[in-house]
Amino acid sequence: MSNREQQGTVLEAEKAKVKPPPLYKVMLLNDDYTPMDFVVVVLQTVFAMSREKATQVMLQVHREGMGVCGTYTREVAVAKVEQVINIARKHQHPLQCTMEET
Repeated sequence: MSNREQQGTVLEAEKAKVKPPPLYKVMLLNDDYTPMDFVVVVLQTVFAMSREKATQVMLQVHREGMGVCGTYTREVAVAKVEQVINIARKHQHPLQCTMEET
């Protein structure tokens, strides 16, 4: 920013410090009923994962009880969670998806 002189005084532009928005992890939770293949398709569809990456995340969900699908701003994370839940309900699966601030 440039300095301007006004009536003998020097005005200096202030640099605004803008904090980046908080990020949220979107996570899938394990259940005993949703087929593994369905989880892989959801990960590919909603999170644009390759089949290999989706399979890795699905196995993490299966083995550890939950798996991180991605990290997003709040609005995007909310939309992803809703997409997953809507797709699961449409196909009559109890798959759960949640988010938490990082």
